[in-house]
Amino acid sequence: MSLLSDTKLSTAQQLLNKLTPISGKNGIVEFDKMGEAIQYLEEYGIPSNKHEEYKYCNLDAVLRKEFKKIENQFEEITAIPQLEDCINVYVLNGNFHSAETNQDALIISDIQSAQKHHQSLLKQYLCVWPVKDMNAGVALNTAFCNNGLFIHVSKTYQSQKPICIHYLNKANGEAMIHPRLLLIAEENSSLTLIEKHYGTLNGKVFSTNTQEISLAENAQIHHYRIQAENENSFHFSNIEVQQNSNSNYTASTFTFGGALVRNNHHIRLNGKNAEANLNGLIVASDTNLIDNHTLIDHATPHCNSNELYKGIANDKSSIVFNGKIMVRRDAQKTNAYQSSKNILLSDDATVNTKPQLEIFADDVKCSHGTSTGKVDEQALFYLKARGIGDASARRLLLQAFAQELIDKIEIESLQEEVINLFENTLK
Repeated sequence: MSLLSDTKLSTAQQLLNKLTPISGKNGIVEFDKMGEAIQYLEEYGIPSNKHEEYKYCNLDAVLRKEFKKIENQFEEITAIPQLEDCINVYVLNGNFHSAETNQDALIISDIQSAQKHHQSLLKQYLCVWPVKDMNAGVALNTAFCNNGLFIHVSKTYQSQKPICIHYLNKANGEAMIHPRLLLIAEENSSLTLIEKHYGTLNGKVFSTNTQEISLAENAQIHHYRIQAENENSFHFSNIEVQQNSNSNYTASTFTFGGALVRNNHHIRLNGKNAEANLNGLIVASDTNLIDNHTLIDHATPHCNSNELYKGIANDKSSIVFNGKIMVRRDAQKTNAYQSSKNILLSDDATVNTKPQLEIFADDVKCSHGTSTGKVDEQALFYLKARGIGDASARRLLLQAFAQELIDKIEIESLQEEVINLFENTLK
């Protein structure tokens, strides 16, 4: 039985009829997986705010717009700022365009090429979502993505330069794109990954950014995500991370724009002594809707996780944070902590938070907390009493609020970029 009404299902059916799923021959996933994705869309449709997980994020209403799929456009990329001392990779309209390197120990290519040379890896790691764990974004991406980005990090490879992925969306009308990333980090390897999402031109773009990241034993990945898209961008990302024993995954997401941004970040700790850290800083203004849903699944004992999300909501914007920590029956000696802190700068802005703990083990240390309020009036009075103007005092307090997360950026040039985005968004 469908979770949604027949009226809501029609949106998914219209997309299937209009976009036409790619054939198994040209697609990057096996035909049965593509069929499962289409089956999911036909059965469950596109979620509306009647769906509990999308209570504040009505995707059905967004996808009723006339979005069309952009075909791959291999054109010259110019005037795109590169991040210094990085391996710069470009993804244009959801498809791998180019990269600056292709070392033996670090392979960066499109997924279709990887199917020829690394078929066994793709069979093992690509499209790991079973039907029951899919959502509309993953299903759309699986059905319509005709290529993607493949990164393979060999055993014992130690990253000397971060990989910086520039996601470039170029559309004049209303378009839908389907970026996909498969990242495999082998044993004892380490990598720093940066994503930069910036909207271009004036077209309305709906993106189903889908990522599958696998960390083998003792692998380490430091993942930065910068989302600074324009008011015509609708960004729906799904990140699935699988961690084996002694691995470490740390992700920091900085969101400064976009008409609608929905981030689903799911991590499964499959091996002992694995550690996951999720950090997020959101600055929402105008009528932005920024929605972060996280799930950290402690499936094995002796694992640690930490989450810290902070939000600043101004004007008529909305921020949503839904964080779930699951501790399974055998996951004894788990340490899991979660915190969500938010500031409202306007009476018309809204923040909705829902921290969740599901614990089935008895020898654990878990906690969560959330707080939402306005700028501290006592601190504001203290600064103004020392001759600092009201606007400057508020800015100092907001900077102090965000600095804890900005300080987690270990790359100096990237930290400066985030500070500039933060300050410009507050203006």
